[in-house]
Amino acid sequence: MLSTLNHCHCSITPQSSKPINSSMNFAILNKSIISYNFLQRVFAIRVYCSNSKSNNLFSRISPVRKADLVVPVLDQWVDEGRKVNSFELQRIIRDLRSRKLFSRALQVSEWMSVRGLCPFKSGDCAVHLDLIGVVHGWEAAECYFNNLTDEQKNDKTFGALFNCYIREGLVEKSLAHFQKMKELGFAYSSLVYNNLMCLYRNTGQLERVSDVLSEMKENGVTPNNFSYRVCINCCGERADLSGMEKLLEEMESQPFVSVDWITYSVMANVYIKAKFKEKALIFLKKLEDKLHKDAIGYNHLISHYGNLGNKEEMLRLWGVHKVVCKKQINRDYITILGSLVKLDDLEAAETVLKEWESSCRTYDFKVPNILLIGYCQKGLVDKAETMLQDIVKKGKTPIPNSWAIIAAGYLNIDKMEKAFECMKEAIAVREQNPGWRPKPHLVLSISKWLGDQQDVRELEAFRSSLKTIVIGNKDVYDTSGNPEAFGIGEENENEKILIYEQSK
Repeated sequence: MLSTLNHCHCSITPQSSKPINSSMNFAILNKSIISYNFLQRVFAIRVYCSNSKSNNLFSRISPVRKADLVVPVLDQWVDEGRKVNSFELQRIIRDLRSRKLFSRALQVSEWMSVRGLCPFKSGDCAVHLDLIGVVHGWEAAECYFNNLTDEQKNDKTFGALFNCYIREGLVEKSLAHFQKMKELGFAYSSLVYNNLMCLYRNTGQLERVSDVLSEMKENGVTPNNFSYRVCINCCGERADLSGMEKLLEEMESQPFVSVDWITYSVMANVYIKAKFKEKALIFLKKLEDKLHKDAIGYNHLISHYGNLGNKEEMLRLWGVHKVVCKKQINRDYITILGSLVKLDDLEAAETVLKEWESSCRTYDFKVPNILLIGYCQKGLVDKAETMLQDIVKKGKTPIPNSWAIIAAGYLNIDKMEKAFECMKEAIAVREQNPGWRPKPHLVLSISKWLGDQQDVRELEAFRSSLKTIVIGNKDVYDTSGNPEAFGIGEENENEKILIYEQSK
């Protein structure tokens, strides 16, 4: 694919007559902060709500599960004699992107460009370029940019390409592009400087972030909320607490900046990690005062108090959350359950889980998995398995992660036969989470145990089942730790089976 794109004989030109080949293997990058800020500048981000019963374009595209099925839906809509307009397509693209459905968003954008049924303006080109960067990589985005007309190469599209370079950590390319933007007068906005800050932060050059803030001010560019927050974050990571406090004081003194709860959450988090409890509590109070009805903010507060070991405040805020925010979703229950498990209050966690089960519309196994992890951490692995079996008896099909949690629990207490049985259950339901990857340590331990048992038939069957799950890694191991045909490598250690970290 890239050899074609590098020569710019690619299908993703501004007015291409061919759709993007959706059968290609696209690597979707999950670094959305910079992209979100970029899109926020190009279009005002809005939530696109639709009545699922209404016969509108969004309600047809939203349920589509594969990117290559998006274009036929759009074509059918037009074939039925229905009209499309730029505003509706832009809203659909924003919605798909907000749900990280990047390939589908790109297909809509490509169709919008190719069909020519509505104007494809410079803002649309910029969003399209950024989507290409996410789905295909920076080289494809660069190819698209080079094929734009001089008129289309404006501040928006230059900024989009800058965003692509930064997202992939290309320091030299990013700085060279930034210099060119300065020469053209395209660099003098808070968005561009914020992205440059993100580049230095993401590449570990924390000390250079404050230099960018200084340059912003020198060039007459007004820092915004995000600018200060990135700098505060970097000071926290460098343990420069006094620098962090000075930045917050400056931020609070600026009439054009409204300090939000996120900034106070960042401050509190730094002080919690630094073991300055009293300072953390000051910012947690300021955080709460800023919340209003923000459910995500309550999640942060609950998690922070959990990290401080303050169960009383944690439960108080959970009660306030339920009153103020009216409706609790799976994410909220994951947060409170994770905090309760962290404080070893499994009894309270059981009560909260029952509350969730009686009210949930979608049975998301990430919620009960938190309690499964809690049981296994306390050595109550049999209780965890009983709980999961009871859920299965109610007609629910677990994701493989659930069984893998219990398998790891049995491994920790050296019940290898039980670990093996649970691992087989995990493999049997792998279709419930196609992205699931078993932990190499768990796989290797079970494989070694099977080898020690001299159960060749079971060992070969186990190996065979793993090949359908993990494919393509160079480093693989047999039961002795030597290269073999498992398709499991050390590079998979970053694939987390346990989702407990989400609640921290």
